[in-house]
Amino acid sequence: MAMVDIIQGAGAGLRLGVCGCRKIEAVVSPFRYKSGGGRGSFISRRSSRCRRLQTHTALPTSILRLSSSSIANRKARALLNDDTTASSDVEFKMMGVAVEASDPSLILKKMAAQISPELKGTSVFLVGINSSIKPNLGKLLAEALRYYFFDSDELVEEAAGGKSTARLLMERDEKGFRESETEVLKQLSSMGRLVVCAGNGAVQSAANLALLRHGISVWIDVPLDMVAREIVQDNNQLPASESATSGSYPEVFTQLTTVYEKSQSGYTAADSIVSLPKVASKLGYEDLVEVTVEDMALEVLNELQRLTRVKKMMEAAARPF
Repeated sequence: MAMVDIIQGAGAGLRLGVCGCRKIEAVVSPFRYKSGGGRGSFISRRSSRCRRLQTHTALPTSILRLSSSSIANRKARALLNDDTTASSDVEFKMMGVAVEASDPSLILKKMAAQISPELKGTSVFLVGINSSIKPNLGKLLAEALRYYFFDSDELVEEAAGGKSTARLLMERDEKGFRESETEVLKQLSSMGRLVVCAGNGAVQSAANLALLRHGISVWIDVPLDMVAREIVQDNNQLPASESATSGSYPEVFTQLTTVYEKSQSGYTAADSIVSLPKVASKLGYEDLVEVTVEDMALEVLNELQRLTRVKKMMEAAARPF
């Protein structure tokens, strides 16, 4: 059995060791990226309002061109379920905090500041088909909530000595590979104040699903055709846990469909779901690529707030008179 040990340092890092493999160390720090971007930052130098979830896309884009302020206003109205007309300088009340409709990043930060105390350090696990959207979303949420971000697939690959070694391990000893995934999740689930981008292995066994119950799990639902086009166009590779990753669009789409079918029951066990098409519809977008990372993050924060309120109500109902 490949034993993986994750030891959290004094607010700084973690060390991974695998029996029979060399030890590796990854330094981890809070994701507090500057809004202007920079080295190591996934944040684009363009305005955050115009940032897309994907830099490139092969999807057809007949996008309705709107000014930044009108887009921001429409987002705020949709989030508030308010149909009234408003200009870019009007302030909206969201969760009791006054925010400017013209700055989605400010809305995100203030929502996160409001929700963070209610979470009480509870970790957040993002599940769903692997794509560039999920880790980018996880990093943004970690930054907003002042949490730490981890990608469970990356930790397993690093512990094995790299993606190619991990892929070889997966092919030769799938049981050992899956046990390594479980061990990583066990360590992560024992910590707090984390946003974890969980791989598909996290939802394919009852033991792993039980570990996710130590935090709040959110299914990030992205259309398979969108993910397949991203993989083919950008020549991306899926994690080692998902076997072959190259080929034409039909081949990649078929592979993703197989992975999705194996994982779907685990996805549906999540505490909540945030669907990219539903977010696009809610905000009145004509194309899915109009949805930004902030749009998805705001929706996740709304779900986290809803779940914490439900938990409070259940706790209150259980108290004796």
